[in-house]
Amino acid sequence: MTVRIVEFAPAVAQSIESYSSVSASAVSLGHGAGESHVYAVHIAPGGEIGVHPAGFDQFFLVVQGSGWVAGSNGVRQSLAALQGAFIPKGEQHAKGSVSGMVAIMVQASSFLQEPGLPPPQAPNADA
Repeated sequence: MTVRIVEFAPAVAQSIESYSSVSASAVSLGHGAGESHVYAVHIAPGGEIGVHPAGFDQFFLVVQGSGWVAGSNGVRQSLAALQGAFIPKGEQHAKGSVSGMVAIMVQASSFLQEPGLPPPQAPNADA
């Protein structure tokens, strides 16, 4: 397999109709073995993806614009470009933006490392 350019502009995105979503669309970028998925998510100004349970552990990584994510408590937490949120499988959550944003959403059955923590150190061979 060779390197391929992948287009994920709004023009190729498909509207997200579920969860009472408004002005939100996504481009499926890939699906892997063991239930893993990657999407580019476009949320227009004033748009949102309504409350729903996360079907997978999920990283939601803002690459352009800004927005918010809310967990089961409904409290909106702001996200700027180059920030992201980890949403655990089963968490009731919603996402949206006042001014518009593009995010990459990475989903997996389970991420093996606690988000935000350094990876475990390998045992010292000299010890």
